[in-house]
Amino acid sequence: TTFMDGATYLFAFLNVATTNLYSSARAASGHANDPKVEDAAEIEPDLAAESVVRTAARVSLRCGLGIMFFLLLTCKPLLRLYIGEEAAKTPGLLKSASDYVMIRSLHMPTSLLLGVLQSALLGAKDSVTPLIAIVYSTIVNVCGDYLLVSKLKMGLPGAAIATTCAQWAATAALLGPARRELVHDHNLGIFFKPRDDQYTNKDGSQPTDMVTSKSFLGFAAPVLTLIMGKLAAFGFMTNAAAGVPGQPTPLASHQIILSLLFFCSPFLEVISQTAQTFLPPFLAPIRKFMERNNVSPAEAEDMETVKPWLKASGVVSATLLGCGFLAGAGIASLVCLVPAFNGGLLTSDTTVQQAVKPLAKYLWLGAFAWAPVAVGEGILLAQRHLGFLAIIYLLSTAMLPPALFMIKLRKGSVEQIWFLFGLFQIFRAVCFTGRIWWGPFLMKKLFKKNKTAQAAPATA
Repeated sequence: TTFMDGATYLFAFLNVATTNLYSSARAASGHANDPKVEDAAEIEPDLAAESVVRTAARVSLRCGLGIMFFLLLTCKPLLRLYIGEEAAKTPGLLKSASDYVMIRSLHMPTSLLLGVLQSALLGAKDSVTPLIAIVYSTIVNVCGDYLLVSKLKMGLPGAAIATTCAQWAATAALLGPARRELVHDHNLGIFFKPRDDQYTNKDGSQPTDMVTSKSFLGFAAPVLTLIMGKLAAFGFMTNAAAGVPGQPTPLASHQIILSLLFFCSPFLEVISQTAQTFLPPFLAPIRKFMERNNVSPAEAEDMETVKPWLKASGVVSATLLGCGFLAGAGIASLVCLVPAFNGGLLTSDTTVQQAVKPLAKYLWLGAFAWAPVAVGEGILLAQRHLGFLAIIYLLSTAMLPPALFMIKLRKGSVEQIWFLFGLFQIFRAVCFTGRIWWGPFLMKKLFKKNKTAQAAPATA
């Protein structure tokens, strides 16, 4: 399950790029506060925003097909590498895991398409329609598990089939509303491109800000670095846990805590998507002003035209960070109670139940720190600080493997692995929140210092 979750999460950069580019396009064109398209027939279509949706849909479907065939061909050696040689020697483990992955891989094309359509709808400030799709998915998944696992006794393959059908159902449920709300001609461009006249304004002019596959991937590529940094961290942790003495209990306890962490993440990541949806309307006028007047961000901060927008965006950012801290504390506290006091809900193995108890405090730390990391990442993405995010993820990810290798080499414990992950999360949280709260002040001071240094020789 965590392997497939990781494979799906790898392409979350498509969702991030879709939400960010779609929200920014709507804000730049003045459509950010418009009602839905079907309720505003007189409003001229936002061709730039629609081009984001069509491009994201095509790219996601192609990526989904590519990863599906890749997993079908290589899942067994990848799983062997993922869980480690020692764990792979457990009878039947590798075969059952590879069968599960092969079945689950069949929904990758529709899952990636579902992700970008949900992200575009969130960018349009419609959170209800994606929720309806999730309800369809949940109903199909629960009914499928009951029929295939409980009644027909199909075990792990039955669970994989139920999950795959649930993903197909969610995508089918979202296609119709997405076509109506996101594109004025009801053509998502997945299989057929719109007619040429659909790419022009009513006056016959050609928009200059259309998003192509090249520009979409140009924005998404740095975001992929962030996603790969996260996945690399979890992959190295799992590899280290598989090398801890006393298998299979340490690996099982690690996987349970990791699954609980992934369970927490959607409740916190949603605030990140909220930041990418609601911040662009405040940031787009600032970018337009800087482009029109050819000024730097540090110069623009002192200008009266920009100050109200900066203040408003700062208030939104601070509110989102506050919500993130509160949500992180609440969700982490609730989830960590399960392994700490009621491990029987997670596994029937009493040995594993005892093994997950001491990991509860590290689960709390990792889940709580996830909140400022996720929210800070969303705010910085909305502000287009992609380089800073990439540097922090590369730096933190580069420091983690050597420390995990030392734990594995010294035959350490899973507790040490998760304590290290807690420190890893705190480092990123401090960097992100620091960049948001203190970054503008430091950049302003640095800019003024450089300006003074440049003026000194000229005066001399």
